[in-house]
Amino acid sequence: MFDSQGFKSAPVAPTSSQIATSTQRITILTDGLIRFESAPDGKFEDRASTFAINRDLPTPKFEVLKRGKGIEVLTDRFLLRWTGEEFSPSSVIVSLRQAGEGWTHIWQYGERHEKMTNLGGTYRTLDGVDGRCDLGDGILSQYGFAEVDDSGSMIFTDDGWVAGRDSERKDIYLFAYGLDYRAALKAFYMVSGKTPLVPRWALGNWWSRYYAYSDKEYLGLMDRFKAEKIPLSVAVLDIDWHKIDVPKGFGTGWTGYTWDTDLFPDHVNFLEQLHDRELKITLNTHPADGVRSFEKPYEEMCKAVQRDANGTPVPFEPTNKAFFEAYFKTLHHPLEDEGVDFWWLDWQQGPFSETTGIDPLWMLNHYHYLDSGRKGDRQFTFSRYAGPGSHRYPIGFSGDTIISWESLKFQPEFTATASNIGYGLWSHDIGGHFHGTHDNDLMARWTQLGVFSPILRLHSSASAFNTREPWVYSTEAQRVITSALQFRHRLIPYLYSCAVMAATEYRSIVEPVYYDYPETSEAYAYKTQFTFGPSLLVLPIVSPTSEEVQLGKAEGWLPPGRWVDIFTQTVYDGDRVVSLFRPLEQYPALAKEGAIIPLDARDGKDIQNGTAAPEAVEVVLVVGKDGEFDLVEDDGKETEADDVKFSRTPLRYDQASGHLTIGPCENPLASHRTWSLRLLSCSPASVSISVDGQSTPGKVADGIISIGRHGVSSSIIVSLGSNPSLQIIDHKPEIFRVLQKAQVGIDVKGSAWAAVQKLGEESISKVLGRLKLVGLHADVREAVEELLLADQR
Repeated sequence: MFDSQGFKSAPVAPTSSQIATSTQRITILTDGLIRFESAPDGKFEDRASTFAINRDLPTPKFEVLKRGKGIEVLTDRFLLRWTGEEFSPSSVIVSLRQAGEGWTHIWQYGERHEKMTNLGGTYRTLDGVDGRCDLGDGILSQYGFAEVDDSGSMIFTDDGWVAGRDSERKDIYLFAYGLDYRAALKAFYMVSGKTPLVPRWALGNWWSRYYAYSDKEYLGLMDRFKAEKIPLSVAVLDIDWHKIDVPKGFGTGWTGYTWDTDLFPDHVNFLEQLHDRELKITLNTHPADGVRSFEKPYEEMCKAVQRDANGTPVPFEPTNKAFFEAYFKTLHHPLEDEGVDFWWLDWQQGPFSETTGIDPLWMLNHYHYLDSGRKGDRQFTFSRYAGPGSHRYPIGFSGDTIISWESLKFQPEFTATASNIGYGLWSHDIGGHFHGTHDNDLMARWTQLGVFSPILRLHSSASAFNTREPWVYSTEAQRVITSALQFRHRLIPYLYSCAVMAATEYRSIVEPVYYDYPETSEAYAYKTQFTFGPSLLVLPIVSPTSEEVQLGKAEGWLPPGRWVDIFTQTVYDGDRVVSLFRPLEQYPALAKEGAIIPLDARDGKDIQNGTAAPEAVEVVLVVGKDGEFDLVEDDGKETEADDVKFSRTPLRYDQASGHLTIGPCENPLASHRTWSLRLLSCSPASVSISVDGQSTPGKVADGIISIGRHGVSSSIIVSLGSNPSLQIIDHKPEIFRVLQKAQVGIDVKGSAWAAVQKLGEESISKVLGRLKLVGLHADVREAVEELLLADQR
């Protein structure tokens, strides 16, 4: 079964890209990616590895010059000098070519230069982590060089199976891209494979809890979410779906393949009812204990692996091909046929197996992913990170974090930095997993972060006092969490389009800011902020609400240009460090000039379970610069992005004319669609609409321009007048409200307000100086300064 599951690889590099002696080989894979191999027996490795599945790349332009017994290899990015001897720090030196600076920085084989500060990658699991942890190495470095040591990784054999490696061989990949991070990432994806296209439903809200639900309890909970008008797309069942109270002498109940009939007397009907509620279903599996004799499929499993059914457990043997084939056919396929959509692979037993160099987690990720497409569905798995190349098996389960502000503070950095090793689809336990305290503020802020995460999955431990239902929190927190979950489903049109972009354009949904500003120190300094697709910049609030100012605080750097908060519509000048203050119901998500964000036009309260493409779309636009975005959809049937016939609706904005053009749609899935337009911080003097050149009426109400229902093959132009501009807002009323709510001395408030009222008579710098003298608490003063300095036009 393993040689026909659609795993595509092209692992042999062209001979024109190779330079070799009898025991050493250099392969120039791209103009900035070099492979170094040492093979004492002279047999180089041309099979696919977990990291490198495609080395058959066009030979890049390079020049080879003889230098005595050695050579020099020159590309547009690097100069490689090799003496021809065994690879060592003295025999191999690579220099970078920096624009306008000649050759700068050097890398010596086997030596880690003290200045080679790697920007980090990601980590196998956050189990038990409270705050930061080591992120390992990615393929980006401010020094310009980064390595991937592929010497010990698993090999994929020609018959669809795997093999370990000879420990005496070395296999090193050097990324020599300087600060051209996007080019380095493109090279990574070219060699290691693109991020797969995830199903649309994976981007909605997931419900998960480690808890022994009965079928009635679980279905009742799903109905309560519906009554609360909170949409969901995925129902997760943790280990208690199967028998946990195992007979004495059989160990723990973590592993299981037999439904608990006390909790689920008719599990097939239960699964059908979840599907009727438009939910996809995943079951947790801990396969480490194999198949024990009390399990329903025990005898059939024994027969499949040719063991006597004498009561002895069938051990979990991921390197035994017969076992692994039976593992799918006997244990998982019957459950899938009953209604299970995908599996939550919860492997926690480390990287070792009976065969040296073969990691059980890699085996589970690779073969579960391939097997998930056996019925023609879009392939999908849910597991832990196993090392470079793991991005091919989305999505990631980051593990059981401690419930704390420190954990929350680390997660945006953790998610964005993972993109440095191509791993762009992390799923965290929103709210944290265990320990900690019941904190309304923390849960609300964590859910808001989840809205702007690749996957939003609510999850918690088995404690009766640790759960994630919004209605168990304070009235204010419940309202905020509910609103956030509703908005997440409104975001699906934008988010799915970004997921398609991730699968086709060598990028991730969440990325660090320094990708686009590699020479700006501030882009590295604020580790919690990130971009969310091409249109949004998010500055998470990761600390408790300030008692003095009664607001949460986010800190970060706004890149050059002008930015608008999509919730408050406050306009900010960029290219500066900012502190942004928000009440619990607001979150700093900023859109740049020219940003276009398609949303489900329905009020979040009206969106049902699932993530079907909406019949009505609201386009959010920030004027000021030209902008473009493609709304991308598909029927969800094809498994690989390269095979999908996408439906694309181009959204184009021209600042000079003030025209937003919608459509026509390419490969439409429906005949008509209703459109509306929301302008952030802009009120044009006049608005006109034309459809295929014919004027058509539109309505403007509550800041939304109703465009109407039109054929998707039409070209719609909304005219806002030439060069529309963002509004200049008088922030004094909002400053007054900040001071009014602040928990500080009344006299101090009065002095601060008097200073603010001088603005216009006195310069901004003088007003700021006065504020520093009146004795305001730092948070209150910074909240006032945020508004005073927001927009300096």
